[in-house]
Amino acid sequence: MKVHCILLAYLGFAAGGFEPIRAEERNAWPLMVQQVDSSGNHTSTNTLGPLFFQKSEPEGGQISGFRPLYLERTHSAGRVTSASALYPLFFYRSDDEAYTWSIFNVVNRSGLQPGASPKLKTTHAEKFAVWPFYFSRQTGEAETSYRGLMPIAGSIKNFFGYDRIGWTLFPLYTEVDKHDAHTVLAPWPFLRFTSGAERGFAIWPLFGWRDRPGEFQSRYALWPLIWNHTQSPAADAPAGTAPNRQFGALPFYACEQGPGIINENFLWPFFGYTDRTAPYRYQETRYLWPFLVQGYGTDRRVNRWGPLYTHSSINGTDKTWIAWPFWRQLKWQADGLAQTQTQLLFFVYSSLEQRSLGNSAAAPAEKVHVWPLLSAWDNGAGRRQYQFPSPLEALFPNNETIRQSWTPLFVLYRYDQRAPGEIRASLFWDAITWTREDAHNRSAFHLGPLLSVQTDSQQQRIVIGHGLIGVSRTSGRHSWRIFWLDFNPSLNEHNPAAAR
Repeated sequence: MKVHCILLAYLGFAAGGFEPIRAEERNAWPLMVQQVDSSGNHTSTNTLGPLFFQKSEPEGGQISGFRPLYLERTHSAGRVTSASALYPLFFYRSDDEAYTWSIFNVVNRSGLQPGASPKLKTTHAEKFAVWPFYFSRQTGEAETSYRGLMPIAGSIKNFFGYDRIGWTLFPLYTEVDKHDAHTVLAPWPFLRFTSGAERGFAIWPLFGWRDRPGEFQSRYALWPLIWNHTQSPAADAPAGTAPNRQFGALPFYACEQGPGIINENFLWPFFGYTDRTAPYRYQETRYLWPFLVQGYGTDRRVNRWGPLYTHSSINGTDKTWIAWPFWRQLKWQADGLAQTQTQLLFFVYSSLEQRSLGNSAAAPAEKVHVWPLLSAWDNGAGRRQYQFPSPLEALFPNNETIRQSWTPLFVLYRYDQRAPGEIRASLFWDAITWTREDAHNRSAFHLGPLLSVQTDSQQQRIVIGHGLIGVSRTSGRHSWRIFWLDFNPSLNEHNPAAAR
């Protein structure tokens, strides 16, 4: 069972959007469809089909909203942990210490919750940005805080790989700091003056040079056509280690030579070869790259006859393409699982199969998408789920917010088998539902509020008009009895005498 739980988690069944089978369903579609557990608690409620909804989560708390306008997830204590509005237009995330929200990833805000530890100010500072115009980060310390208004003036820190980027009337004046080197661009990107730990000058794209003593020398002309770079050996390299040199004069010739590697290209990028001896052994020959490539070495092999056929095996990851981009298969092993992913035109058909490496007798888990018609899950331990149609699951396979906000709007049919003999199916957003629980000898059929048929080992009930008219047959009594205005059928399920 542990193996199947692992497979279940990896394939994302918990996020599949299917409702578990409940002890009772109250179906007044389209006004309301409720699932009630054996304790009488409402575990899910849907109103106006899939639009308004509320459901409990296994770990506590609940998720609710008005699809697709608003979605909210709350903690068991009632605190909102995430929210979205017309996702991906707006989203909000929070925990006990910090929060973040974003409007289409253009307007972004993050900071600390009231009462959060002051020690988190550096790592969870107050940040606000309106890309690409305004940037602010306030930690209470000048060396880690910044504020900038583009293109007027300001600075940002730890962006795009730089320690600091500052500007005044951009692009007239810009300065960047990286690893104790200071570069002034006036105007950006044409004139560059570098000082500090590095020295350099450039009139881009005509020519430029940059040196960091003991580490590298870099030259280029007519960027990106001609370059000559030399990388010095690392400080801990053995004495006499040769530097790494890269030279290119495109499109005629480009090469890289260094300890353990020779890489040359002729009529770049069409013809070339690679000969590597360290840190691993690998040889590769390229003809009309990227179409014809042959390579082999330590724990790797490449055999490409593109676009007809490509096969590569690199560090245990096996990939095959046939008639690129028509068919692709990827095999790898991770976390005790052998995984196989198969795709047809990337997302038109896609499947992911997972098998246990430690238990060869365990059935595989599998997730399949046939876009835009069907999505199916099978955890190999009796849990199966299907939904039709399914236009978004293949496109956003790991996006839980899309799954909750948008997917239910399109799904006309759902099937959920939690275990063999424990099944729930629904059609037209729960307008028609059918459940079966063999372990309790119980089944139920609902045609909205028009017709309800419920059967168990004790009785059979047929209800019309959501309890307005109905008949029941109790175990041991073969006569049918009529009841009126029976709006609480669960009462009669537990107390057959109430129907007499």
